[in-house]
Amino acid sequence: MLHGRVTERAAIGELVAAARAGAGQALVLRGEPGVGKSALLDLAAAGSAPMRVLRATGTEPETGLAFGALHQLLRSEAGLLDLLPGPQRDAVRGALGLASSGTDDRFLVSAGVLSLLAEAAVPDGLLCLIDDFQWIDQASADALLFAARRLRTEGVGMLIAVRGDAGAHLRGVPDLRLTGLDSRSAAELLASRSAVPPAQEVGDRLVALTGGNPLALREVAGLLTPDQLAGRTPLPDPLPVGAGIGQIFGDQVERLPEAGRLIALIAAVEGLGDLGLILRAAGRLGVDPAELHPVEAAGLVGVEGASIRFRHPLVRSAVYARSSSVQRRLVHTALAELLDGAEDADRRAWHRAAASVGQDEGVAAELAASAERARARGGYADAAVALARSADLTPDRAVRARRLTDAATAAWLGGRPGQAETCLAGARELAREPLLVAELTQLRGRFELNGGDAAEAQRVFLEGADRVCGADPGRALEMLADASEAASYVGDVAAIVDIGRRAEALPRGDDSFLRAMLIGIGAMLAGDARRGGQTLRRALLRADELSGASELLWASAAASYLGEVDVAAGFGVRAGRAARVSGLVGQLPVVLEFVSTAERINGRLGISAAIAEEGLTLAREAGYTNSAAAHLANLAAVAAVRGQEDACREYAQEALAIAIPHRIGLRAGTASYALGLLDLGMGRFAAAHARFSALTTAGPGAGHPTVVWRSTPDRVEAAVACGDHDAARATVASLEQWSVNAGTPASRALLARCRALLEDGERAVPLYEEALRLHAEGGPAPFEQARTALLYGERLRRTHRTGEARQPLRSALEAFQRLGAEPWAERAHSELRAAGESAARPGPAALNVLTPQELRIARLVAEGASNRDVAARLFLSPRTVEYHLYKVYPKLGITTRTELARLVGAGPEFGDAGGAAPG
Repeated sequence: MLHGRVTERAAIGELVAAARAGAGQALVLRGEPGVGKSALLDLAAAGSAPMRVLRATGTEPETGLAFGALHQLLRSEAGLLDLLPGPQRDAVRGALGLASSGTDDRFLVSAGVLSLLAEAAVPDGLLCLIDDFQWIDQASADALLFAARRLRTEGVGMLIAVRGDAGAHLRGVPDLRLTGLDSRSAAELLASRSAVPPAQEVGDRLVALTGGNPLALREVAGLLTPDQLAGRTPLPDPLPVGAGIGQIFGDQVERLPEAGRLIALIAAVEGLGDLGLILRAAGRLGVDPAELHPVEAAGLVGVEGASIRFRHPLVRSAVYARSSSVQRRLVHTALAELLDGAEDADRRAWHRAAASVGQDEGVAAELAASAERARARGGYADAAVALARSADLTPDRAVRARRLTDAATAAWLGGRPGQAETCLAGARELAREPLLVAELTQLRGRFELNGGDAAEAQRVFLEGADRVCGADPGRALEMLADASEAASYVGDVAAIVDIGRRAEALPRGDDSFLRAMLIGIGAMLAGDARRGGQTLRRALLRADELSGASELLWASAAASYLGEVDVAAGFGVRAGRAARVSGLVGQLPVVLEFVSTAERINGRLGISAAIAEEGLTLAREAGYTNSAAAHLANLAAVAAVRGQEDACREYAQEALAIAIPHRIGLRAGTASYALGLLDLGMGRFAAAHARFSALTTAGPGAGHPTVVWRSTPDRVEAAVACGDHDAARATVASLEQWSVNAGTPASRALLARCRALLEDGERAVPLYEEALRLHAEGGPAPFEQARTALLYGERLRRTHRTGEARQPLRSALEAFQRLGAEPWAERAHSELRAAGESAARPGPAALNVLTPQELRIARLVAEGASNRDVAARLFLSPRTVEYHLYKVYPKLGITTRTELARLVGAGPEFGDAGGAAPG
């Protein structure tokens, strides 16, 4: 019987009711051992009918077995796998060991788990109960938390019980902390468990001594005499709870006969409660299976059918703690010998490792093979643990270094940067072989670039390239490319120029695309625009052959340095598509940095924000701190265009708080640019001019030349509005120099607009008209085109051509309204009224009423993707996609996919990206 817990009962009741009604929720129950977490899970299960209930419990012996807890939870639902999108179905099958191979992408496995839970919730809802989460293997924990953070409409309730402050990675899931029982509830519990009802003062004393812990109260009540309970004799001092409640169980274990303690130890080490295996192991160690009876009679375990279960996890801990190391190794050895099937290879490897004394290559190799199986299914964190233990057992120095290197890589991909750094440091101490040293250097640089100091990453890569260039030019080129990427993040122009020269000096193999990128970009930044431009142009002639996300991002950078922002954006969008359907999905947060920027540059603000929010969530879950800064900076820029002042400042400050100390000049520059753009849109021209001017003087780590170049049209407009015509002319001159290789209409349109701003009166009109013609020729770039139309209309009105001014002003107003660019729309509306048109502002575009998630789904559906395809690409369940579509249709006033495609295709959020790639 459960006593008290009114608040906890209510919270669990709300979660169960919500799931039964079709909504999804997750809740963490957190508290010390014995406080009643498991009892609350049992209460939830008892009150959940007619919902389906799935349960899993973490156990210490299974902590290192990738997807062990997931198999425990979902094995009964394997028949539903065919309802999942193909990539998700295959990923989950591999993770559960139902297929010979799976995927090495943990995001895809996690999305598949979410979809499977959604299917299992039909028709009456689903309740998932996970106990002792602190012992769940990392692969299962990552997948379950991915799902828990995204439960919205799936009809799934998830209760997670975790001990104390364990499970720091549970952030993002609501938390309910359990404390001891109140005095009244504790008195009721004591009365139900004691030989005689305790006197009030005794009950109060017991509550004070146990902190109201229900398990401690139950156990102590059974140990006290009637006289002690009645207060006629004093309570024992100290109360028999020792160093925690485990002392009580430890004493009970000590009272067992020796053979009974050994059987209890076998059960504790085995961990899963497989009664048959436990008894076979007992027989192998010469113990009569009948010796289990005293253990059961003592109430320490319960036997149900073919399973055995400890009364409480602390019983198992006490059994293990009261045994000797020799006994434990004997039990591990016996279990390993009995687990001889292929399906038990991972458990056998861990038991053999636990039984080992000293180093043993055979055992180490088994653990390494287990790690490889975990890694192939996306269980990187568990693979890292297995590889690190394998390295401990490895006698050969070189092999140990190799395994620690692999452990570092797996830990990083598993979102465990601290463990990755530890393994990397161990490998570096051991490594002697030059190519392995180079690989370790490259890993160190990648870790630093993703989550640390970008300038330090640049230094590490360059040092590594120097060390390996003679022995392995190919590896040297890769490391130079990494160094160039790091220098680009920092904004270190001199380093990028130097890297280009180093790449050119490497022995010429084939003139690779990557080598051409480094040489061309370096030449451009060195001031040799003609040579650099020709090199990049030749390399981009192969653009149609590019398919990998990494190559497409380099192509995007090349187009950017050529001054063709529209082409660069197109390559960025293509890179995002490639990442979603390739093995790079695990690096998706990084790729989405460039995709969200590309969509913003293309004027698709809603899509840009939606992708940035997705990328920010994934970056935080993966531990990619620097990637999070990129997404925050882009969200700040989108908010600036929309006039969302508070959001812009909040995003920008968060981005700068990461970017400045990590010396990521590209992201620091974008965040600062966003604040300047906000000022410009709100009409605070002097503040905008000051911010944009500061960008031009910000050094490496605080600013970036690409941000300076891309902000040039904004700087010109702010300078002119402030009357600083000298600064405006100098800025236009720099844009002319940068754009010398630009061949797209969009880039020429911006240059024409900037030149028009410098002209007086009527002389500006032909330049504005030329800019608008180029905008139209270049394809959709709605925000920049609308800004040109606004400036053109303003100039016409100021030269007293008010009738002619109305059409471009009306066009600008409508475009800004569609984009949700509120301050710009207000400015256009004010100009239109000043031109004599009194019409009210049009309402917001239909697409602007969609949430970011709805917008992403609508775009993919409009492109012809099925619900399953959308789910696979956005890491959702098909039922979630269906739910959002049911909301999208009435919001847009449509009823069919055909109408959606027509509406989406006509909107600026979804047009072609222009240039080399579709949007």
